[in-house]
Amino acid sequence: MDGITGTVATACGMFAGTNVDDLIVLTVLFLSGRATGAPKTWQIWAGQYAGIAALVLISVVAALGLTIVPDDWIGMLGLVPFALGVRGLVSAVRDSGRDASPAVASGLFSIAGVTIANGADNISVYTPVFRTVGTGPTLITTAVFAAGVALWCLAASWLGSHKKIIDFVGQYGRWLVPAVFIAIGGLIVIESDLPSKLL
Repeated sequence: MDGITGTVATACGMFAGTNVDDLIVLTVLFLSGRATGAPKTWQIWAGQYAGIAALVLISVVAALGLTIVPDDWIGMLGLVPFALGVRGLVSAVRDSGRDASPAVASGLFSIAGVTIANGADNISVYTPVFRTVGTGPTLITTAVFAAGVALWCLAASWLGSHKKIIDFVGQYGRWLVPAVFIAIGGLIVIESDLPSKLL
């Protein structure tokens, strides 16, 4: 495949391959929003777009030869979803006698932060591609990523629209949603080998 078709196909594969775990996070966010009222749908969409845009921007800047976050410390970003999860568990314990289920990521900025942290390893995939393909294919790839975000949000919204799942999250979400965020943060930190680098 050559030209635009090849670039689009490569970009689709790259987006899907690096953002499968994001689909899980988005589904949890949509479930939480439907069960508790927070975050709102527009915040999930906007936060996801902001997070992916930041990852692409960092990758483009890195492709130009500038390093914003040293590779050795990229795992530190895993502390963002981890901290949000811990905060959610603390709120769940404190409010355990009430019916309200606290949201872990309840605003645009916290959702963007989780998206960036969850996709921090994507930078190592995007950077060499942007460095080698040139301006035109980079713009096409960015457009494909924008379409991919919309597809991911629609798919996660659909996955998170089943009544039984919403009821389950409404009942156990105060524990489940923070646990998912803690697990995601922990995986990011462990996969980056950050503990051994700190020691």
